[in-house]
Amino acid sequence: MAGGWWAKAQAGGMLLALLGWVSSCVTTFVPLWKNLNLDLNELEVWNMGLWQVCITQEEGVVECQAHGSFLALPPELRISRLLMCLSNGLGLLGCLLAALGLEGWRTCEDKPGRKQRLLLAGGATLGTAGITTLAPVSWVAYNTVLDFWDETVPDIVPRWEFGEATFLGWFAGAFLATGGLLLACSTRSTRTTTPPAPPCRQPPTTRGPAGGHQPHPKNADLVI
Repeated sequence: MAGGWWAKAQAGGMLLALLGWVSSCVTTFVPLWKNLNLDLNELEVWNMGLWQVCITQEEGVVECQAHGSFLALPPELRISRLLMCLSNGLGLLGCLLAALGLEGWRTCEDKPGRKQRLLLAGGATLGTAGITTLAPVSWVAYNTVLDFWDETVPDIVPRWEFGEATFLGWFAGAFLATGGLLLACSTRSTRTTTPPAPPCRQPPTTRGPAGGHQPHPKNADLVI
């Protein structure tokens, strides 16, 4: 019963980790970190991401333009680029390490200690990937809130708001961190302990005066 529970924890952790890694990759490249609706032209919606800015018109036409210079970006966008790319790499590495340590794989079956270390390393790497996803998304969201409620900016100036990628990034970071925690905690299931074999019960023997073996009393009458 306990072994089945730990196996389910590994499967659930791996599923959450893969889902979080895919969501983190999508969050990195979609231009939906910020949304802007212009009051003068409500038919256009501006979307900003880490790599480009897109304008969506009412007819469904989308025009995107990459950011001109990396150094010209705000600090939160520059650092978010680096952290999100780092998160994607750590997420992939964590999934590979954790997969090699799962019970279903035949790798290192003769070395349970190594499988345990692989699973623990994969869980820790995935947890780090979750943190490196949550940090930039939360930083950009925090600055968006500050800019939205900035009283020094006139009310007629349009304000950036949260985009869909912000919420997707929060879910991705939570999935990566939760999946890594489950995988790290499920390392106990790889500790296979085999119970010792019961000792063979043989009829007791007694030593004679000369050091020889004396037959069992029940079989004494068989000795001629």
